[in-house]
Amino acid sequence: MGNRKYRNRNYALAVLAAVVLLLGLTHCQSHSDASAVKIENPKAALQPATAAPPTMTWQTAIARVAQQNIPAVVHIEVTQRREISNPMLPFNNAPFFHFFFNGPQMPRKFKQELRGLGTGMVIDDQGHILTNNHVVAGATEINVLLADGKSFPAKLVGTDPKTDLAVIRISADEKLPAVTFGDSDKTTVGDWVVAIGHPRGLDQTVTQGIISAKHRSGVVDPTSYQDYLQTDAAINPGNSGGPLLNLDGQVIGVNAAIASESGGFEGIGFAIPSNMAVHVCNALIANGKVTRGWLGVGIGNPTPDQVKSLKLTDNKGALISDVIPGGPAQTGGLQKDDLVVQYQGQQIEDAAALQGRVGNTPIGEEARLTVLRDGKQVDLTVKIGNLEDAVRKIAASLKDRLGAVVRPLTAEEAQQFGLEPGQGVALGALDAGSVLAKVGFEKDDVILDVNNVPVEGVEGFVALVKALPPHQQALLKAVDHRTGQSGFVQVTIG
Repeated sequence: MGNRKYRNRNYALAVLAAVVLLLGLTHCQSHSDASAVKIENPKAALQPATAAPPTMTWQTAIARVAQQNIPAVVHIEVTQRREISNPMLPFNNAPFFHFFFNGPQMPRKFKQELRGLGTGMVIDDQGHILTNNHVVAGATEINVLLADGKSFPAKLVGTDPKTDLAVIRISADEKLPAVTFGDSDKTTVGDWVVAIGHPRGLDQTVTQGIISAKHRSGVVDPTSYQDYLQTDAAINPGNSGGPLLNLDGQVIGVNAAIASESGGFEGIGFAIPSNMAVHVCNALIANGKVTRGWLGVGIGNPTPDQVKSLKLTDNKGALISDVIPGGPAQTGGLQKDDLVVQYQGQQIEDAAALQGRVGNTPIGEEARLTVLRDGKQVDLTVKIGNLEDAVRKIAASLKDRLGAVVRPLTAEEAQQFGLEPGQGVALGALDAGSVLAKVGFEKDDVILDVNNVPVEGVEGFVALVKALPPHQQALLKAVDHRTGQSGFVQVTIG
């Protein structure tokens, strides 16, 4: 009994000590936080600084990055007006429909107005603003709200669906504050970052986190150029197009996407690396489009089985799965199962990294590659080709299987059918006896899906068709260019 009282008394003392310690820690933290933001002389604090700013510490770093960059981050509002085909139009002349509904003649098309919002960043004093393609694609009107409350209409300079980047421009009388870009290749996992944007219309929202991973791919369209930075800084709908900054206040990424079951932030966000963004941005401003280099290979990341069978030391690098006959790679000596580990003297982590670097290489430039072949290091030089020319040649090569040549949709066609730029392909030429003609396709009809996989441009369509075995049936989602009606058609690909 006495031992029990003794134990109870010790237990009570231990609990009391823990409570006192907890209160003491909380009190200390509160004092520490208060002293960090204390202003001894409020009036003096409001005066312009005359001395050099104090050395930046981790306690003030995020605030300084926010103050430095908020003036250059803008709110973008877009309006898209379009006409869509009446989905009930096929039933317009059906007696059954008129018997039950007995309504007036239906219109062939309806007018539709869509509104959206996003973020952008001013990149120079000429009024150029960098944002995401998905923010402004297909917009009829674009309005930009600056941090100081001024509003301007904007014009589209150019878009690049493959990287989900776009440039717009406003005309302002005064010089605009602009962001500065850092080197995203020097960013490492664990670096602190700051995101600024307008999530759900809440202007000038600042969040912080770290770089969670690099070289993320396969997040959205698998045929696009993806080499994302992954971050846990909070990104929500409306943040798209905003900057991801390092603690030096430099843009190292353009916020673009999130992985989410709820539609909101769940700790996984993705940003387009600044090095890719700068290249695309400069091309759009200079030419209104991006011209990309072409190596002429199929690439992938080495699987564990391939690492073992090819006697590789690890899975770093881009593995050559296919070499296109007559392409730059074949001419330069690249072979199937070569592992590209360096490109222009830079390490290649994976296939997405090689794809991005080749795409950014000027056409005609001699590129230096280092590959591992049969356990030995081999240095090669390849003259980079033009991806646009290559896509046209590859698209023409499908004529034997399809009896057709596909082409990108024009801006007018995309707007007419309510499609995003780069979505789907149109039939540019069609043989009368081809497999597509036999099932009812006509010239200028649009193909949106192949076996329920969305078609992202000519290159994406070619990749999907090439992956189909000969004489296999495929389900195509198509749009009739005359009526705008969509439907599914089954066809046997030769």
